[in-house]
Order: sequence, then C-alpha cells, then structure tokens
Amino acid sequence: MNYRDPIHGSVQITDPVIVELIESTPLQRLKRVDQYGYRPLWVKPDVKIGPLDSSRFVHSVGVYLLLRRFGAALDEQIAGLIHDVSHTAFSHCGDYIFGEENEKRQHFQDSIFEKFVTGSEIPTILEKYGFDLAEILDDSHFPLKERLLPDLCADRIAYGLQDALNFEEINRSQAKGFLEALRAEDGRWFFTSLARAREFAELFLEMSDVYWASEHSAVELKTVGDVLRHSLEQGHITHDDLHTTDREVLDKITAAKNDGRLLELLKRMNAEYSFVSDRTQYDLHTFCKSRAVDPYCMHEGRIVRVSDVDPEWGPIVSNGLEPKEHFIKFTPRV
Repeated sequence: MNYRDPIHGSVQITDPVIVELIESTPLQRLKRVDQYGYRPLWVKPDVKIGPLDSSRFVHSVGVYLLLRRFGAALDEQIAGLIHDVSHTAFSHCGDYIFGEENEKRQHFQDSIFEKFVTGSEIPTILEKYGFDLAEILDDSHFPLKERLLPDLCADRIAYGLQDALNFEEINRSQAKGFLEALRAEDGRWFFTSLARAREFAELFLEMSDVYWASEHSAVELKTVGDVLRHSLEQGHITHDDLHTTDREVLDKITAAKNDGRLLELLKRMNAEYSFVSDRTQYDLHTFCKSRAVDPYCMHEGRIVRVSDVDPEWGPIVSNGLEPKEHFIKFTPRV
C-alpha cells in the first residue's frame, strides 16, 4: 500500500494486518470525521486552516507511522492505528452531548472504546493474524502509544505536529527537526536536547491556548454539542447515527424543518451570531480540555524532565493542565 502522510511523507505499508485494518470499515469511516469537529477550529478571524487533510483517519495512520518509525512492536502499532475508531461524528464535539465532566476531559470516545471495538470487525481481523484482542485493548502494555499528561505519547506527538503544521505554526522542515530530535527507549519518549524539548513543550502549550482550549474552540465544541444533544432528544438522529459520518449526521439534522429550537441552535453553530466573553450575562457556560507537556530530554548525560532543569516550567505545566472555563454571550451580527 502506497500512502502519503503530511508528516512522514511517502511510505509503503506492507504488513498484512495493518493493511487490512486500514481498509476496514471502522478506519475508513474516520476519513469522513473531521478531527477539528464541525469545521476548522474557530481560532481568530485571520487564521485559516492549511490545505492538509484533517480527518481522524490521517491522524490515526499518523500515530501508527510514528510508532513504526521508532521501533514499537507490531501490537503497539496496531493499538495506535485503531485508537480513535470510537470517536463520534464531529470528533470531540460529541463529548459536549454528555455533560460537564466529558467537556473537561473530552474522553467520551475512550469510555466506549472497548465496547465499540468489540462490536466491530476489528476482533476478527486481529484473530486472523494471531493477535489477542484483550492485549491490544490494554494500554498498560503500550507506554509509547499512551501515557497520562504531562508525558509525551505517540498520540500527542502526532496530533501536536499535525495540528501545528495545519495551522501553519510550523513548516515541514521544523516538523522534521522535532522528529529527528526524538528518541523512544524503554517505553519512554525523550528529546536529544533540552532546547528541543522546551521548544516542543512551548509549541504544544501554544496550540492548546490558541486552538484546542481557546474561546473560539469552546464555541465550536459547545454549539455543535448542543445541536447533537437536542437532535437526539427530539429523535432527529439516533445514538447509532453518532457513529456514522459528519455529513450523514448533518444531513439528518438539517432535514428537520419544523423545530424552532433546533433552528436557533444551528444559527449559533453556523456562526450567524457574534460572541464575546461575559461572566455576568452569558448564553453558554462550558469547559475545554487544556493540554501541556513536560517532556523528558537528554541533559548533561542524564534523561530528565524540562521542569527538572527549568523550575519555572513546572507551574506553567500545572496551570496548562487545568480545564479552561468559558462564558459566552451571543450578539446579532451587525
């Protein structure tokens, strides 16, 4: 299989189990699920997403390729490839259907992952090639693929670089530079220098503040989540529909013509209103998951965290891990 990745370039994928998983229905569905939700993140009026594919599929294959590049075992590569198959349509907007805790942690897809995978064709493919489903589903076996914040993991490295490239915060040469400075040994990611580790950590925090946890992102996530929740409550869509594609769900929702509340929610979702932050008079109160990393790096012959060398980075990380709270007031566009 020939494949072109935005970070890794042109690659050949030949392992039969990987090829079959990529061609499976759960992975192919992700081609039509936008990693950024309903539309590119609403960041600032003058910021546009780059020309790269922002689908969940591209991200998933990117995680697999990163693990393969750094010598992870095939079972960990498989775990990385399938890690996002349980995402709903509109990605993390789906978290905003299910209450405040999901808003803060954005972990709905994780909570249903095992059930979703078990009910798909993935177990049959894994069994065909001699892989144990229970082992693949157990992240404790795969420290390169998954670690708790503020550690690096393949998922965070992949989406951090891809999103920074998409939003033109870095170019391909800079992305390549980060990868060349990365190492993966004994189940742990680290950079070859403190300077490179700090540079990546600062980039990651910027992506969180300006994009992932920003006010504009909060509006997108919450307004789409409100539309989805209302549509479920009114029977315009079903819970099964959430695991189809963005377009299929949107077509069903917009086919409901006589629901006045839905039409109002769609106006918010479609940016027909301006909005401002207002803690005293607000229409929406919501949270965004905030992200920060404290990478390991090689420094003076030892592997240490950035915060071990730079004590100022520790408090920055602690603050960066707190969910961001947003109070949004909508106003008519002039």
